[in-house]
Amino acid sequence: MLKRQLQSIYRNLNKRVLATNGHHSVFLLRCLSAQAPAAVKSHNFHPAHLHFIGRTPLVYRSIGQELERAAAEYGNTESIVSCHEKKRYTYRGLLEEADRVAAGLLKLGLKQGDHVGIWTPNNAHWYLTMLGVARAGLVSVGINPAFQGPEVDYCLKKVKVKAVIMPETFKTQNFYEIMKSICPELPDSVDGSINSASLPHLKRVIVDTGSTLKGALSYDELLGLSSLAEREFITKLQRHIVPDSGCNIQFTSGTTGQPKAAVVSHYNFVNNGIHIGNRNELNSTSRICVQVPLFHAYGVVITIMAAMTHGSTLVLPAAGFSPADSLRAIVDEKCTVIHGTPTMYVDLIKKQRELQLPLKTAKMAVTGGAPCSPQLFLDIKNVLGLEHVRTVFGMTESTAVIFQSRPGDSMEQILNTVGHLQDHVEAKVIDAEGKTVSFGERGELCVRGYATMLGYYDDEAKTKETIGRDKWLRTGDQFILQEDGYGRIVGRLKEMIIRGGENLFPKEIEDFLNTHPQICETHVIGVPCERFGEELCAFVRLDDSSAKVSREDIKAFAKGKLAHFKIPRYVIQIKNFPKTTSGKIQKFKLAELYEKEYRTKLVSKI
Repeated sequence: MLKRQLQSIYRNLNKRVLATNGHHSVFLLRCLSAQAPAAVKSHNFHPAHLHFIGRTPLVYRSIGQELERAAAEYGNTESIVSCHEKKRYTYRGLLEEADRVAAGLLKLGLKQGDHVGIWTPNNAHWYLTMLGVARAGLVSVGINPAFQGPEVDYCLKKVKVKAVIMPETFKTQNFYEIMKSICPELPDSVDGSINSASLPHLKRVIVDTGSTLKGALSYDELLGLSSLAEREFITKLQRHIVPDSGCNIQFTSGTTGQPKAAVVSHYNFVNNGIHIGNRNELNSTSRICVQVPLFHAYGVVITIMAAMTHGSTLVLPAAGFSPADSLRAIVDEKCTVIHGTPTMYVDLIKKQRELQLPLKTAKMAVTGGAPCSPQLFLDIKNVLGLEHVRTVFGMTESTAVIFQSRPGDSMEQILNTVGHLQDHVEAKVIDAEGKTVSFGERGELCVRGYATMLGYYDDEAKTKETIGRDKWLRTGDQFILQEDGYGRIVGRLKEMIIRGGENLFPKEIEDFLNTHPQICETHVIGVPCERFGEELCAFVRLDDSSAKVSREDIKAFAKGKLAHFKIPRYVIQIKNFPKTTSGKIQKFKLAELYEKEYRTKLVSKI
């Protein structure tokens, strides 16, 4: 009987997949455990393994083909508004400018598959360049605009970048001078073609500037290089660009401290964008206030690709994150959606309490890039006066999103989970031995599906460590998968703190401390302890008007709510947290700060 039921499930699922998804049927034909009959689930052990197929089929298109579709369907809709540059592009104008970039790069001698570095803050030419690079069959490489000479040098060498596009300056940073420091041959290059001993692959430097810089081509010159026939060739080229080929390289943190370079495909980008946009209910009337950096997976996929696939408008308030500029852009440009990381929302809430601007058009906030505490979710909704708060959860190696809120989710689901498994993604949770645990049990999250990166560039060993022969991607996240498809993040496995034999995850403690009326942000690390091996140290940021918060205050607040061993032994007040440009907290710098400034005096008090 049981065998016949299982055979029936596979037959029905196969018919469904063949009817909706054509050539992807082999990949999608995996038993969705949530669809299994009661007889199959009657055993005590329910393995935490789900494959959520969803309702919308995957598409087989390149980014360039998707841009053509968007231009045809949303031609006169604004695609991007750069407030600080006073620039606006419709979808039709975006396609035209992207093809100028594409044709210009090919005329400079770049060939399909070559890598183009985009080392710039949130300017309109970031968006134009990324799409132009994709239309030319090249691969964009996102480089953090905060990177200094040695960091940029590493990125350019690691992935053999052929051309770099950048501004002349941003804030106190002079990009041209930094480039000269790592490529001294730049000013002496003949006809703008670089021949560098230290960077043998680098051939072109393109600068968004009105000045004449030796050895560099201006961005306007790049746009004017091509003829009409050469731009028309770009349209013909699209049918020859394979959606499964690489389109973008994202640098991600490595265990050794050196960034790894994750290669993702057109197919990854387009489909993740479509399904992210579906969950966030984006359409051609959606106007997104973009606070996140475009070079990051949040910016390039969750923001750019989700907007482009749904005809939505991106609004850039400033070149770098500025809470005041974000709030004014929401008002002036009638933004309906806000994108940001948790730390950005902390600052945005603080600024809104000060300015009290009328955010009448804003309806929804989307948070991602790092876990968000339930208290912060409530503050986002209430202080900014929003109808909806949504979360996205994923990683660079999975293109962007693998779990996400769904329309109609309850507040409990929004506050206490990272959302529901994304369409066409398979997930399981395993123990230290690699065995699948039960639903509701903790373990490492593994995912498999269309969104998995192609691999780490020129690093087969690291790729094999992350993606097994069975194509399961190990996320490194301690996770709980529920039978209903929703997930709960416990914390990063590497951040787990072992105190006297107890395994503690900072996120649980951070979420609790963030409910304290005087605390607006908390981050917990493990610090050395002779007796317990490790102790908990909480760095807290208070509201400006708040008095000091001591460990005794925390103990009193936690009484009856938190186990004694989860109460931080040390509490350190801090005005600002060290963050990456993408808004993630750099906990290793908190550990360095503890060792350098606090360890001796704190331990001596015990």
